[in-house]
Amino acid sequence: MSSSPESAAPDAYTPDNGSTSYRVGHYDLTLDYKLASNRLSGRAVLTMTAQRELQGLELDLGGLRTTKVTSDTVRIRSFKDRAGKLVVAFRDAVPDDAEFRLEIRYEGNPAPTSGTWGDVGWEELTDGVLVAGQPTGAPSWFPCNDHPSNKASYRFTVTTDAGYRAICNGVLVSRIAKSSRTTWVYEQAEPMATYLATVQIGRYELVALNDPAQPAVALPGHAAQRDPGAPVPQYAAVPPSLVPAAKTSLARNHEMMSTFEDRFGPYPFPQYVVVVADDELEIPLEAQTLSIIGRNHLRQDWDAQRLIAHELAHQWFGNAVTAARWQDIWLHEGFACYAEWIWSEASGSTTADARARSTHERLSAERQDLAVGDPGAPEMFDDRVYKRGALALHVLRTAAGDDAFFMLLRSWTEAHRFASVTTPDFIALAARSLAGVDVEVLLTRWLFTEELPAL
Repeated sequence: MSSSPESAAPDAYTPDNGSTSYRVGHYDLTLDYKLASNRLSGRAVLTMTAQRELQGLELDLGGLRTTKVTSDTVRIRSFKDRAGKLVVAFRDAVPDDAEFRLEIRYEGNPAPTSGTWGDVGWEELTDGVLVAGQPTGAPSWFPCNDHPSNKASYRFTVTTDAGYRAICNGVLVSRIAKSSRTTWVYEQAEPMATYLATVQIGRYELVALNDPAQPAVALPGHAAQRDPGAPVPQYAAVPPSLVPAAKTSLARNHEMMSTFEDRFGPYPFPQYVVVVADDELEIPLEAQTLSIIGRNHLRQDWDAQRLIAHELAHQWFGNAVTAARWQDIWLHEGFACYAEWIWSEASGSTTADARARSTHERLSAERQDLAVGDPGAPEMFDDRVYKRGALALHVLRTAAGDDAFFMLLRSWTEAHRFASVTTPDFIALAARSLAGVDVEVLLTRWLFTEELPAL
C-alpha cells in the first residue's frame, strides 16, 4: 500500500462518503432483485477491522431501508438510517485493530444518487439494470465504506428473473436455475474499491472474444486462476440481436489486450468481459474485470475503438492500481487516455506523437484554469484532466525514450498491483527509474500548472 499519509485521510473531494475509523476487508452480498417492480432485498455481511477503538460506526447507504443489523462478534445497541448513512452503535467498545463482522438486511427500490457529477449508481435500463458507481454510486445498492482507498474482496450472490443474466465483478462460480428465478454467484478475489463494484442484468448471451488462432478457452464457470502464459479469457455479454455487430466491433480486443500486456505488464485479473447494454449510453464505464458500453458504441471508427481501448486500459490503471484520493484521478484517466494513443500507433493508425500534437493544439485554445494533479471535485471528470494527463505521460516518454518509459509503466503496475497510490508515489518511482530526466520538474509543470505548457 502507499505510504503517503493522504491515503488514510477523509477524501476532500467526497467528504460525505467513507470513513477512516475502520476498514472493510470482505463484502459478502446476497441480492434478490425483481425487475418488474425494481425491488431489491439485500443481505450484506461485512468483515471489518477497527482502525481505532469504536463505540459505533457509520456505513454509506442511501435510498434503501435497513431492516436488521446483527453480529456474531460484537453486541449491537442500535441502528438507524440517517441522511445517506447507516449508523450503528455497539454495546461494548470494539478495540483498535480488532476484526469483527456485521450482517445487514436491507430493502427498497434502488435508484441513482444525485450529486456534483449527475446521477450515479443503480440504474434501470429499458430491459435490465446497469450499475455505474464512479465516484459515489456504491451506497445506492449496498452498505459500504465508500472511500477510494478501502479495497476489499467480494462475493456476489444475485437472484433475479429467469431469462436474464446477472454479471458481477470477478469470476462466475455457480448458476442455479429454479422455475422463474436464477441465482448467479461471483467471486472477486482481488482487492477492489467500492466504486468499481457492479451488477449488470440483461438478456445477455456470452460470446468469446479471444483470438481464433489461439487455443480455445472455456466459458467462465469456476474461480480457478488461468495458467501463466495462456491467453486472457475475454468475452462479450451481448443482447442476441447485437451479437453480429459486437463480434465485428470487438474483433480486435485480443490485439488490444496483447498490446497493453506488452506495454503495461501482465493483465491483472483472471478474465475480462465487455457488457453491451441494449440501450444507448452517453459514455462507456469501467468496473473491475469488466467494462460496459452501449449499443451505440458498436462501431469500428476511431472514436468508438478508442473508448473500447480506454476501458480495457483501466484494468491496469484505476482497477488494479487505484488512486487513494480522488484528486489523483489523472492516474486513472490520463493513463487510460494515453493507452488510446498507444493503441492508435500499435494498430497501424495515427502515432501517439501525432495524437499528442493535435490534442495540444486543441487544448491551447481552451480555458487555462485547471491543474491536472488537483483539479477540484467539480472538474475531476473534465476532459482536460484526461487529455492533459495523457500529454504529461507523452512528454515523459519523449524525454526518457520508449524502453525506459514502458519499463517504468510495467514497474508501476507491478510494484503497486492491487494497492492504492498517489501522484507523489508515481513521481518518486519515475525519478528513481528515469536516469537523466528531471522528473519532478517536468511532471510538476504538467500536472500542477494551470497554464498549458508548450509541447
